[in-house]
Formats: sequence, C-alpha cells, structure tokens
Amino acid sequence: MNYDLTKGAVDFIDDKLLHSLIANSKEDLHRVREIFAKSKSKQPLTLEETAALLAIESQEGLQELFATAEELKRTIYGKRIVLFAPLYIGNYCVNNCQYCGFRTSLRKAVRKTLSSDEIVSEVEQLEREGHKRLILVFGEHPKYTPEFIADAVKTCYGVKVGNGEIRRININAAPLDIEGFKTVKEAGIGTFQVFQESYHRPTYANYHPGPGPKSNYMWRLNAMDRAFEAGIDDVGIGALFGLYDWRYEVLGLISHSLHLQERYGVGPHTISFPRIKPAYGQKLELPWEVSDLHFRQLVAVLRLAVPYTGLIMTARESVAIRNEVIKYGVSQIDAGTRLEIGSYKEERKAEQELNREQFLIGDSRELDDVIKWLLGEGFIPSFCTSCYRSGRTGEHFMEYAIPGFISKFCTPNALLTLAEYLEDYASEETKALGRDLIAKELTLIKEGNRRADLSQKLDLVKSGTRDLLY
Repeated sequence: MNYDLTKGAVDFIDDKLLHSLIANSKEDLHRVREIFAKSKSKQPLTLEETAALLAIESQEGLQELFATAEELKRTIYGKRIVLFAPLYIGNYCVNNCQYCGFRTSLRKAVRKTLSSDEIVSEVEQLEREGHKRLILVFGEHPKYTPEFIADAVKTCYGVKVGNGEIRRININAAPLDIEGFKTVKEAGIGTFQVFQESYHRPTYANYHPGPGPKSNYMWRLNAMDRAFEAGIDDVGIGALFGLYDWRYEVLGLISHSLHLQERYGVGPHTISFPRIKPAYGQKLELPWEVSDLHFRQLVAVLRLAVPYTGLIMTARESVAIRNEVIKYGVSQIDAGTRLEIGSYKEERKAEQELNREQFLIGDSRELDDVIKWLLGEGFIPSFCTSCYRSGRTGEHFMEYAIPGFISKFCTPNALLTLAEYLEDYASEETKALGRDLIAKELTLIKEGNRRADLSQKLDLVKSGTRDLLY
C-alpha cells in the first residue's frame, strides 16, 4: 500500500492493477460459473473474480449472472426492501463539484439551511406519511460542524406525531476528522455515508477542482478509516457512475470494501451506486455514461462480490429501471423523495425546481405508491431498525448474518413494521395488499412456536401497540 505523507493516509487503490484487470479479463463461462458457485456459498469475491464477472458480455452469461444475483439476494436478505427518505438540511457548500447543483461557483442556486423549527416541520410531515428512517444530507460548509449535525439528529429524533417517530437517522455529509466523527456518533446516528464519487485519480481531479476540501482525494478516500477509528462501525460507501469507466469504479468499491474488511474486520454496511443525472447549471460531456444494461450488470456484480453488504438504489433512477434492477440485489431504496430543501411540508409540484436541489430524480412517487408497487412485486416493504437498536452492527452483524438470520430476525421485523404502516398510514388498496402478503408470509413460517409468537405480536400491532421487535 502507498501512504500519503501529508495526511498519513493509506492509498488502497492500485490504479495499474485495476486497469490491468479490466484490460486482461475476458469472458470465460467455465470460470464464471465457478465464481457463481463461490458467491452462492456467501463468500466475498476477490478483485480478480469481480473483474471476471465484469467481463461478461454474452446473453447466456448475463442471464446466469442476473439469476445468481437474484438467488443470492433472496437467500441473504429475503423478500424485504428497506425504505427511507432523504432530508436535505442545508445546501451551502464550499466545494466545486462540476456535476452538482450545489457547487460553490453556481451563484444562481437557491441556498438555504433549515432552522430547528423547519426541521421539526419537515419531520412531522415525513412521520405523517409513515416514514421511520431518514438520511440527513448536508453540503460541505463551515456552518455544518459536527455539533450542528449532531443537533439536527437530536432534533429529528425528538419529533413525535401520533404513532409516528424516527427510529434511525443516517448521515450523508462531508468527511470529518476523528473527533468530529465521535461527536456525531454520540448523537445516536446509524450509518455515516461518504461517497468517493470516482476512485480514478485523474477523473476525480477533473470533476473536483478547488476551492474546497473535496479536491483532496486522499482526505476523502480515508474518511471511513477515520470513522472506524472514532468508533463508528456502520459506514456507507459509493461511487457516482458516469464519471469514468463503470468497471473501474466497481473495482474501486470492492478495493475499498476489502481494505475496510482487512483493516477493521468488517466491510461497509452499505454501497450506493447512483448514476449521474442532470443538475441545475450543469453542462457536461459524459463519455462514460452507463447504459441500462451495464447498470443492471454492475448491481448484480456488486451483489455477488460483497454478499452481506446492503445495496442502495436511489430515486435518481426511473420507475422502470427500479422495477427491473431491484431484483438483482438491492436491499434499500428511498421513497416519497423530495430534494428541494424544506419541501416535504409543501404541496408536491408537477416539476422539480432544479435551482433548489442537487439533481433531477426519476422516481417521484409518494411513499404509499412505492409500498403498493413493492407489495405487488412480492417484496416486503420494511421500516425495520431492530439490528441497529439491538447492537447487531459491524462485526456483530456479520456474526448474525448466517443461515436462519432472515427467518429469525429480518422477515418478522419487516412484517411488524409493515403492519404498523398498514394500520396507521396506508391507503385502502395498499392495506388490502399488505394484509394478504402478511397472511401468506405467516404460512411460510414452519416453526409453530415462532409463527404463533409473530401472530401474537401482529395482533398487538392491530390493537395499538407499536415498536415491537425481535
């Protein structure tokens, strides 16, 4: 490994190796099927094995890839899809990312930071819709200190409307130093996300010129190391696909995962893979734009390469793409998404106001519509937060992530949170679909005692009890 002496940071991205793997990996169906067998045994893949899957081009190979990813996803995560909502707290930013509607050089963007009262109003509306999980998003600016982020988290946790409450808050914010991460951790956050955007140094430099700390590649690359050093064992990484070769970025994400696993004993809790979308004032040529087919492939490869890592697909993608790709390994999606700061309490507009937000979204459906869609596809919409609140994170999560984990914890908890939503917020159509699914899932539980216990808890939810968990 190389060390950046200016920060004492570790450079775990071997550029020559990654390019060599891309150039020299050719489709070999015999080898690929051996890798599929390894994936089915829930073993993470090496960089070389991942590159072999990225080299698949034939229809036969791709269909086997997608089928294997779908099978592995069902084995590890069951039918559940976890739902969350992004809440933008402030969009002041000192960085100049060329693809972002919040970049500092874009003077016409509408800048705003929510006050404490405005945060409360936004969370109240989100709770009225049925949300239980949020990710708070902040620009990188001196006013968004660790203490400011921690205060925003505490404010959100303190909002209660009827049976509504926020049970888990993740963070998407600028990289912090170790003391900053400690401050935010003490506020009770879940996952802290920092996306590298591009692991390719020249591309990173091209799209992230100064001013601003984000121009420092190594400071960002080692953000998750500092988070672990601060005691945060639940981190999320990601790349913005479309800036450089999608195969290189997948290998960068796997390099990052392997580095964290080797150094801290646990990889990232989540990986995100957003494709670049239009933003206010953006005029970019994107020679590495990712096709829908390659997007499907990269999601399937990530699922096989890092079996126990959650994969997040955002509302950047269209309804049609989300409907297709969700089968290949996605475990979390956002729903009812609004990106304009302070817009959840406003009446939904027919079109986005791009000068008030970061990028264009492709799926603008309300939460109930997304849940109805998931139920219709046979998925279990979940607001579960039991693992995080029961200490099943980091290495402990890996200990539990064994055969039986889904039936013992994940599916029952998902059904309980779905039952809460059906009782408190669902439309009549969604309620009928959800109750049918719950009844069907109960019949699939073979152990009589476990089925009886879950049935009893579901009856308690119907009678008004909330926040039951395993």
